[in-house]
Amino acid sequence: MAMQGKNILAVVALIYFASSFIISASADSNGIATYYTPPYVPSACYGFDVQGTMIAAASEALWKNGAACGKKFQVTCLSGTNQGVPMPCRGSGTVTVTIVDRCPAPGCRGTIDLSQEAFASIADPAAGGIHISYQQCSPCGTGAIPSDSNGLVNR
Repeated sequence: MAMQGKNILAVVALIYFASSFIISASADSNGIATYYTPPYVPSACYGFDVQGTMIAAASEALWKNGAACGKKFQVTCLSGTNQGVPMPCRGSGTVTVTIVDRCPAPGCRGTIDLSQEAFASIADPAAGGIHISYQQCSPCGTGAIPSDSNGLVNR
């Protein structure tokens, strides 16, 4: 009977460890997204090789000496950063982008600097900046998740 109790404790400990790893691996981080306008080349990651428009530049916090190049992030609009556009989020409010460039300090005003197209797919560009949640994803979808005029996701 004592051996069964030890086995049960071992299984419970293993389940706890595995679930805490899964939760931490998929946890969102919070930050601020801004946007930049074309031209998008050259970029720090790909030079003059065009990577489309659902792209972003990473702040120093994400850049990690270029390790962010090619990584995909799912970015979700949470709210505005100013009173001028208090409710800027649009549609599904989520977009997947690929890191193609670096947004260096001190000029970088956000955590992720989205392309103008990526930003506009989740928020009103008049806001200039938005509060976001973001997470690295692999594999993940590309571009904005389509939604109807009521903000409902179309799949």
